[in-house]
Amino acid sequence: MRKRIKVSKLPEFDMAEHLEDERAVAEYLSVVMEENDPSALAQALGTVARARGMSEIAKATGLGREALYKALRPGAQPRFDTVQRVCAALGVRLTAVPS
Repeated sequence: MRKRIKVSKLPEFDMAEHLEDERAVAEYLSVVMEENDPSALAQALGTVARARGMSEIAKATGLGREALYKALRPGAQPRFDTVQRVCAALGVRLTAVPS
């Protein structure tokens, strides 16, 4: 007999728990950027920042922690300058490739 698992009892998936190194971060952000959705990119950067420590990323970018949370929340559309600063703090850069 199979044991039934209730969906409500399953742990919530958190991508931040799986971003252990720069390679994983770069792959994750690359997949998200393929969606061509600025809001998804902002949320993904927020996920990576959480994985690395939001306070440390805020300090490295020169932004306040609250401002960083606001800029990288779901549905946000941060300025390109903010995206660049966060990427630099995370040790990744955005690159262009032929489509």
